[in-house]
Amino acid sequence: MSSVLDQQRSARPTGAPRPAPPRRRTRLLALPEARWALAALVLFLLALPVYLLDGPAWLWGTLFAATYVTGGWEPGWEGLKALKDKTLDVDLLMVVAALGAAAIGQVLDGALLIVIFATSGALEAVATARTADSVRGLLDLAPATATRLLPDGTEETVDTEQLAVGDTILVRPGERVGADGQVLDGASEVDQATITGEPLPVAKQAGDEVFAGTVNGTGALRVRVERDPSDSVIARIVTMVEEASETKAPTQLFIEKIEQRYSIGMVIATLAVFAIPLAFGDTLQAALLRAMTFMIVASPCAVVLSTMPPLLSAIANAGRRGVLAKSAVVMERLGQIDTVALDKTGTLTEGTPHVTDLRPLPGNGLDEDEVLALAASAEHPSEHPLARAVVAAARERGLPLSDAEGFTSTPGQGVTATVDGRIITVGAPARLLDSAAHQPHRAVVAELEEAGRTAVVVLRDGAPVGVLGIADRLRPDAAATVAALTRLTGRTPILLTGDNERAAQHLAAEVGITDVRAGLLPQDKVAAVKEWEAQGRRVLVVGDGVNDAPALAAAHSGIAMGKAGSDLALETADAVVVRDELATIPSIVQLSRTARRLVMQNLAIAGAFIAVLVAWDLIGTLPLPLGVAGHEGSTVIVGLNGLRLLREAAWPRPTKDTA
Repeated sequence: MSSVLDQQRSARPTGAPRPAPPRRRTRLLALPEARWALAALVLFLLALPVYLLDGPAWLWGTLFAATYVTGGWEPGWEGLKALKDKTLDVDLLMVVAALGAAAIGQVLDGALLIVIFATSGALEAVATARTADSVRGLLDLAPATATRLLPDGTEETVDTEQLAVGDTILVRPGERVGADGQVLDGASEVDQATITGEPLPVAKQAGDEVFAGTVNGTGALRVRVERDPSDSVIARIVTMVEEASETKAPTQLFIEKIEQRYSIGMVIATLAVFAIPLAFGDTLQAALLRAMTFMIVASPCAVVLSTMPPLLSAIANAGRRGVLAKSAVVMERLGQIDTVALDKTGTLTEGTPHVTDLRPLPGNGLDEDEVLALAASAEHPSEHPLARAVVAAARERGLPLSDAEGFTSTPGQGVTATVDGRIITVGAPARLLDSAAHQPHRAVVAELEEAGRTAVVVLRDGAPVGVLGIADRLRPDAAATVAALTRLTGRTPILLTGDNERAAQHLAAEVGITDVRAGLLPQDKVAAVKEWEAQGRRVLVVGDGVNDAPALAAAHSGIAMGKAGSDLALETADAVVVRDELATIPSIVQLSRTARRLVMQNLAIAGAFIAVLVAWDLIGTLPLPLGVAGHEGSTVIVGLNGLRLLREAAWPRPTKDTA
């Protein structure tokens, strides 16, 4: 089998980027809700100028009627089915309200209501479809085929679904691992950021565990399958995201929670206002006019608008600042959170390794720049993330790099090359500092590792000349963000990470976090979130990777970092920080709380108008035009009040100003 494991090249050319998994994306017009909403909008826009310019009634009447049919038949049908189950659905009420408006001559208002309602339903369908696309696309991370090794030493290419526990597969350099399993033979470094979120590839050798969908490095691995493909970590992430999304699906805006009871009461009251005067001898026309006036002034239009303008204005304001909140529900829920859980890599940190420490060793006559130049020259041909960090550090300092000859790379150990006639080796201290003579050098390594760095040793002609410390760089605004979130929620944020305990504790100490949960797999993060939710907390999870997606879906609210965020995390999260500015997270939470306060103000205003107009209509005789004016006036007032959040001054100051 050694001939198989000695293969060090894959079909992918050296230096070529790995192909991205194909994206499965539902087309907008493939959704029936989107097609009907578009048809209703087009018909409305055609009818509007004809109506406003006093065109032929038969023309605008036909176009408006078509608008009612195309935009209202589907929600109306769903509402009738709900009515069959003895539930008064909001869909049916909206259609009835639109038809009622048309019945008393308000044809334009009814058509506009239909278009708005149909568009809202289409947007909800699109959001649901896109989330489903990303969940299905996650399965593309795992390769469709794998190389299975037969007992006689031959190879066969099979679909990964055909793999069974106990099979042995070959993972060549640059390939994705086909199944969860244990390494039997070979050595390599595996990029498993999709599963654990670790920023650097992890050295793997015999006895180590590997996960389906992770990317192999430069060595070949022989892996025994330990889990059925349907039970792999990737498959379980898909299941957890779907289950969590279904759990959050019934979430509604505050006003929608009371809308069912209010609507039932309004329907009953309208029928009573019509029937009682009629029973006592009132004329049919007068009773109908009073009932229609009552229905207009008691309708929850102003109440509904009490909620949407503040939340939509907050969404627009946040969007200008680089934060995309996906719906009004999201904007409302963000202001309710009382606990924040932060991912480490790509969230609190930038997600890419950087050289943080340069330690020339005594007795070799080299300074920091000379040690870095030697290491960068040797590492220059390598594709390893640590090598790229070393080369980038040398370029930042403007150091000249020499040509490397005879370059070789050993997985899990390091690289060796001849630079200016000297043999330079750069690699892991555990492999290169293994003699008693290296004891003083190991103390330098231990110091760096204790500080949460990855130590890299540089040897010249076999003698150690320096140690480099490499780490994922902390975001400049991380500490201020943690402090601001602590003030907002009354609790210090919690760190949830798949990285190792030592690195996590060191970073947490830098930003002021005391509760650290390290070494977590995706299901562990979900378990932690569910534990807090069971305690009555409303948890906000902030992350960026595939491994964060289940927790983002399970939490009360989830925010994804947009710059390096995985497709699944971006689609699963309730909001996305598009510009990757961590400081905007406490700002969006504060903006949401401001929007909620405006909603309460608007509800009080709308309730007062409805109470006065309804009392007038029941006790006296409220003229229909005056009822319409009062109803529309309250709608305008609450709408303008909500639009206050569009102002630049409404955005809370950045954390750097409030820290």
